[in-house]
Amino acid sequence: MAEQNNKNNQQVDTKQLLKVRREKLADLQERGKDPFQITKYDVTHHSMEIKNNFDALEAKHDEEGKLIKDPAKLVSIAGRIMLKRVMGKASFCNVQDLEGNIQVYVARNEICEEPYEEYKDFKKMDIGDIVGIKGYPFKTKTGEMSIHATEVKLLTKSLQILPEKYHGMTNTDLRYRQRYLDLIMNQNAKDVFVKRSKIISEIRRYLDGQGFMEVETPMLVHNAGGAAARPFDTHFNALDEDVKLRISLELYLKRLIVGGLEKVYEIGRVFRNEGVDTRHNPEFTLMELYQAYTDYHGMMDLTENLYRHLAETVCGSTQIVYNGIEMDLGKPFERLTMVDAVKKYTGVDWNEVKTVEQARELAKEHHVEFEEHHKKGDILNLFFEEFVEEHLIQPTFIMDHPIEISPLTKKKPDNPEYVERFEFFMNGWEMANAYSELNDPIDQRKRFEAQEELLALGDEEANTTDEDFMNALEIGMPPTGGIGFGIDRMCMLLTDSQAIRDVLLFPTMKSLPNDK
Repeated sequence: MAEQNNKNNQQVDTKQLLKVRREKLADLQERGKDPFQITKYDVTHHSMEIKNNFDALEAKHDEEGKLIKDPAKLVSIAGRIMLKRVMGKASFCNVQDLEGNIQVYVARNEICEEPYEEYKDFKKMDIGDIVGIKGYPFKTKTGEMSIHATEVKLLTKSLQILPEKYHGMTNTDLRYRQRYLDLIMNQNAKDVFVKRSKIISEIRRYLDGQGFMEVETPMLVHNAGGAAARPFDTHFNALDEDVKLRISLELYLKRLIVGGLEKVYEIGRVFRNEGVDTRHNPEFTLMELYQAYTDYHGMMDLTENLYRHLAETVCGSTQIVYNGIEMDLGKPFERLTMVDAVKKYTGVDWNEVKTVEQARELAKEHHVEFEEHHKKGDILNLFFEEFVEEHLIQPTFIMDHPIEISPLTKKKPDNPEYVERFEFFMNGWEMANAYSELNDPIDQRKRFEAQEELLALGDEEANTTDEDFMNALEIGMPPTGGIGFGIDRMCMLLTDSQAIRDVLLFPTMKSLPNDK
């Protein structure tokens, strides 16, 4: 009962505080000081820029200790009030902007003259209000880098109450649903997304430097191919046709290779109608790139060089730490075939497995669950997922997958049961998937037909034949290497984030009753 009474009292207090904020806004509007009428504010510096260049920006004092207001030292910042201490004729506040926060000293006589209206308005400002500050950088008696304000201007009145600063936002669900609050209250969250932006910028910089061309391809497609995933279906009213959201970028990018664009890449959202967990979100950012006249070995070299470049430029070192585990991107990445990897961690030599019956017996012996339609190569992959993946902590390329799980990949000339494909692993996660791309249209049609049979058997993730893509292959695609990178997992590793939702600004969430 006492707990319920406290909750009710808190709700009453909150309502009263919200009411007071609106009354303050109404008062400002009545006096012709409506902050929402302000359209701009000239910002010359950010908080960390001032701190990092403080020696050059610091205003000096005269012999009597009075601040010298040198116009060359005047700075202008803007941000949100996160802390405020009113002490009669002089006060302090803490202003947070994009880069961090800085203390502001507000003296009544410095920002206005009698009857001190501006100072009275400042005293009524709330935590969360957005202000513009002009003044001079200086150090307080305690040595804190601050701004001695000559102007404090209310730019936006906050009508809501921020979470309590010292406890931050501990409700994870609320952080994801109201990311704007998370960015205000948690500097670490803001740092992650600034770093994510830098990662993507550096990817573009690196690929552009390698002669790749960035392109865009359709998100609404009639045939959602290029990956084993269930698509989202929708209806295009204007044409009265059912369409799907893309699950991959592959088939359109390969069309561009056919068209003579030798190095192409795209960074964009794809959509897969599947579950949500710490590493999966139904819409996520994928990068795929294709390069003519190379193979999967060329893609391995590119992947190793790109990851090393990102670690150096974004993290400052080829040694990165995720969840307390150090990973070394400076050493040559290990390269193992899937068969060798399974043998290494289970002792089972798949080269000795000749029939699907043998594969099924091994699966039963090792308690690996399989389905009736699974063939020998499918069961090899199940062994790999069950016994190998968790061990692949350091950067590792797993090569030469079975043909059954690789419908768009070129066969190995010396062993047609396997294909020229690799997956790149770190921290036990698949980080990239690459092929020597299948460019034989006759073989490709047979692979599509096999996928159609799986679809008929109830496999909702199987591909269907894309006739326009087949036509493009028949026109002729050069030998090509291709790869897909999961950008979100890459960002998780490079920012030491524990869940994919921590690197997605607006992750997919189940709707609340009031959202519907």
